[in-house]
Amino acid sequence: MPMLLWLLLLILTRRREQSGVAPKAVLLLDPPWSTVFKGEKVTLTCRGISHSPAHRDTFWYRNEKLLKMKYNAIQITESGNYQCETRESSLSDAVHVEFSYDSLILQASHPVFEGDNVTLRCQGKEDENAHEKVYYKDGKQLPNSYNLDFIIVNSVSRDNSKYHCTANYKILSIVSIKRTSKYLNIQVQELFLHPVLRVSSSTPIEGSPMTLICETQLSPQRPKVQLQFSFFRDSQTLGSGWSRSPKLQIPAMWTEDSGSYWCEAETVTRNIKKRSLTSQIRVQRVPVSNVNLEIQPTGGQLIEGENMVLICSVARGSGTVTFSWHKEGRVRSLGRKTQRSPLAELHVLMVKESDAGRYYCAADNVHGPILSTWIQVTVRIPVSHPVLTFRAPRVQALVGNLLELHCESLRGSPPILYRFYHEDVTLGNSSAPFGGGASFNLSLTAKHSGNYSCDADNGLGAQHSHGVSLRVTVPVSRPILTLRAPGAQAVVGDLLELHCESLRGSFPILYWFYHEDDTLGKSSAHAGGGASFSLSLTTEHSGNYSCEADNGLGAQRSEVVTFSATGTSRNRTGLTTAGVTGLVLSILSLAAAAAALLHYARAQRKPGGLSATGTSSHSPSECQEPSSSRPSRIDLQEPTHSKPLAPMELEPMYSNVNPGNSNLIYSHIWSIQHTKGNSANCPTMHQEHKELTVLYSELKKKHPDDSAGEARSRGRAHEDDEENYENIPRVLLASDH
Repeated sequence: MPMLLWLLLLILTRRREQSGVAPKAVLLLDPPWSTVFKGEKVTLTCRGISHSPAHRDTFWYRNEKLLKMKYNAIQITESGNYQCETRESSLSDAVHVEFSYDSLILQASHPVFEGDNVTLRCQGKEDENAHEKVYYKDGKQLPNSYNLDFIIVNSVSRDNSKYHCTANYKILSIVSIKRTSKYLNIQVQELFLHPVLRVSSSTPIEGSPMTLICETQLSPQRPKVQLQFSFFRDSQTLGSGWSRSPKLQIPAMWTEDSGSYWCEAETVTRNIKKRSLTSQIRVQRVPVSNVNLEIQPTGGQLIEGENMVLICSVARGSGTVTFSWHKEGRVRSLGRKTQRSPLAELHVLMVKESDAGRYYCAADNVHGPILSTWIQVTVRIPVSHPVLTFRAPRVQALVGNLLELHCESLRGSPPILYRFYHEDVTLGNSSAPFGGGASFNLSLTAKHSGNYSCDADNGLGAQHSHGVSLRVTVPVSRPILTLRAPGAQAVVGDLLELHCESLRGSFPILYWFYHEDDTLGKSSAHAGGGASFSLSLTTEHSGNYSCEADNGLGAQRSEVVTFSATGTSRNRTGLTTAGVTGLVLSILSLAAAAAALLHYARAQRKPGGLSATGTSSHSPSECQEPSSSRPSRIDLQEPTHSKPLAPMELEPMYSNVNPGNSNLIYSHIWSIQHTKGNSANCPTMHQEHKELTVLYSELKKKHPDDSAGEARSRGRAHEDDEENYENIPRVLLASDH
């Protein structure tokens, strides 16, 4: 009973070790023939992994029965299938040893592995009598095998071929008998085990990697044999074909990769090929789930003109996935992609305002589309160049008016901040939280004239408007009238300047000048400083003066200024009216001629007559009205109180004046000025206006004691005085009429 338990334990151990694919033990023969004659002995040796004989741990089997011998080497004398094993190796291949009673046997060397060359020997019991030996394979004579003691068969395989030999024996050297050996199956051992295909998973998830291993084992007696491997699916070679590596890594398995798999192993030089059994692999597809849409730039905040990327991804899902992108309000999709990837991208170039809105994506791997959540995309638009406009109560901007400056950008995302500038100085700012424009109000003063502009900014870059000019019109203030004369006391004949000026008011300003409410004239001022009007004084020019300023926004009148002029001319002071009668009689005719010539010459030089007139410093060419004994109105441009003059004849009258002991004689030429010649140029003169004028002609009196030099000196002095004559009004006598 204990013996049976020990045998059972030994068998279980052996099978356990076999299941763990432990290296096989090797059984060696000495002599190395698997067939011998009966009565001979054969030594069997068992070798383990270390290839050294095992000591007292070897188990022997004959016809699968355990022998009691435990030595590593034993002698046998009986036929049978022998095997051995050690504690470190599995059961060896069975070796059939035949002890034959025949007189002729065929022997094969042992051990023999696949692809080895094997030696065959035809041996007779009385070998010296055997001759003409012939070798056969499967009944056919092997080539070049006649009358040889042994032959070599190249590259044998485990194909169950049957070999035998024949030999002739001579009996009593007379009779020849032919004998035939029994058939021999050469015991060819496996060079390497049939490969086994190992897979990391027989039901891999689609998209996951998988590893294929072609597993085999070389015989311990042939450890240096080189093998190469190849993998197949449904007759299709995988990878790059034959490889020295027994492993093939597949990065990702897809549903179409399902099928029958196997591998092959072969020797590099001996061309021994073995194929594994097939393995069925079914790739499992996982439905997509947790679809997510992501927008770049992050957050979905874009500026018009930027590029947008829509990224659709799945958290789970295998195989080929179809992605599509959609926008709210659009029937058709924005794009579609099919690929073996858990994410896909859609690029939208140069986004516009119309690209703003809500987006989502969908993913499908045959199990039905799964949708992502909605994502809001905002497209912000930079502001355009703003336009600045003025809004005022009147066409003209007046001081005191409320002016509205309105700035507006026609394009731009709100909120927009507007800033207002006057001559590049900031006035203020205003915000438009919902778009549109903004305004800024000013209560106008004179200082608000100038250039205005505005800019708009919504955080994407400020834009500046074009400049707009504003002219604030200021009504004139009350003018100030000042009178300017050559001396402290104005006398008849002085040139009196009337200067009128408003200290405030927009130009141009038109100034009117008045004497006792009669219009003297007007003058326009296009810049500061006021305007002037000049009068050559007569005694009638005494009285009240005023002026008026007007720039179209309402006239303003100055205060009245009273003026008085003395009656004596500065050029006639010291002159007397007495003369020497005799001298006058002697030169009467000469004086008359000289006076006539002088009158003609001055008339040619001063067209329009020789009257005393008022002249404007801004309009010297205006037609002037002569002074009269009545108060004069000297506005010849726009008279308001006069009537046209009637034509009149000139009636000259003459008299001479010798002022005392002077060397000069004045010739008085009395005349009534005729207005016929002036009526064309001065149509505004009063029709009934008549005026007496006096012309003085200075005549040089010849003195017998004058030297030539003194005469020339006095002549130059008198020539300088020729222009200093003035009209002296004379009261008309009854005889004059």
